[in-house]
Amino acid sequence: MSLLCKKALHRCQLTWLLLAAAAAAMLLIRLVRRRRRRPKPRQGKLRVAFAHPDLGIGGAERLVVDAALGLRGRGHDVTIYTARHDPRRCFDETRDGTLRVVVAGDWLPKRILGRCYALCASVRMVAVALRAARDGPDVVVVDQVATAVPVARAACAAPVVFYCHYPDKLLCVNRQNPLTRLYRAPLDWGEETCTGLADVVLVNSRFTAGVFRRAFPRLAVAPEVLYPPLSLDAEVAEAPRDAALLLSINRFERKKNLGLAVEALALLPPRVRLVLAGGYDPDLPENVEHARELEELAARLGVADRVTQRRSVSGDEKARLLARCACLLYTPENEHFGIVPLEAMHARTPVVAVDSGGPRESVVDGVTGRLLAPDPQTWARAVADLLGDAAGRRAMGERGRERVRDLFSLDAFADRLERICVGVLTRR
Repeated sequence: MSLLCKKALHRCQLTWLLLAAAAAAMLLIRLVRRRRRRPKPRQGKLRVAFAHPDLGIGGAERLVVDAALGLRGRGHDVTIYTARHDPRRCFDETRDGTLRVVVAGDWLPKRILGRCYALCASVRMVAVALRAARDGPDVVVVDQVATAVPVARAACAAPVVFYCHYPDKLLCVNRQNPLTRLYRAPLDWGEETCTGLADVVLVNSRFTAGVFRRAFPRLAVAPEVLYPPLSLDAEVAEAPRDAALLLSINRFERKKNLGLAVEALALLPPRVRLVLAGGYDPDLPENVEHARELEELAARLGVADRVTQRRSVSGDEKARLLARCACLLYTPENEHFGIVPLEAMHARTPVVAVDSGGPRESVVDGVTGRLLAPDPQTWARAVADLLGDAAGRRAMGERGRERVRDLFSLDAFADRLERICVGVLTRR
């Protein structure tokens, strides 16, 4: 047997072994642990625990922070539990003491032999759920990784709300290798089973709701759509618009399709520049590799001097970039929702996005921006039209700001989430 096959077989065996250990631990919790009666919440006040795998910088992390802020602003006691929180790459509210953050399971590996990310995330989230249970929350909100759902329910007898950004089983697209399929089989089964144990399942868009139903046909649960919010209290940075500046905000990952923005730039006049800003973790090989790939692509297309990378930008810097740029280029295909277009529209910045997934529910083509096929020439023509029409850009920006205020405010989101948490506790 080749070395590669031996490694793959080892990964499969390890997957089954760890999942069996997790199942045994859950059973032991149920059989041995004395379920103490949780103290009733104080009048009108809930203890809410958020469980999230890695509290870095990204749309999912922004949602958790905003959800915690929204419930905290309504008088509830909120704590975020996570397996990783790096003060160098996180949102300000998790670093400056605004929100209480507890780290658990950081000692567990994030990957094994450079692989097994999903397995390790599942195991780490078990540790996060167990730590959250120790504080006796009234409601647990599990984000992204469903493994924590049954653990939280078993360990603290609290109802669990699961927020599904996108089924993890669909993020693993390379399954030609039989051993990869064998490795993924228990993970996929576990994801579907654990998701079905949640008291309430939330998704971030109608697009994701449809994907959820197709991905988990065994589940009778009907997911509820709760759009990610945007805080309208934050000051919008004021800066003169640069009619030759384009902006992209995304993590440095291949699935974000950032090359589309670079390729479109190469078809635009030399005065036009592009800033690639977003989450970047030097400990994640894909971030490092893809940032280098984008630099190489820009050099090949002759636009290296017109492309700037701004990695792990702060909230203030992101706000300044959104205020200065002529328009935002949002390049992911079939994005689950995407909070960045909302941030751009709130800053009165037109959005050019791929015509698929969540942006179809946030961006209105021809009204607040453009929805286009992922073709560089199509994007270059649309961007050129926007750059040449300052009045049109201003009108799109104003309409975008109105749309965010009407449909995606943090107040509306927090009200709905509070009703869900109270309702699920009442049903219990």
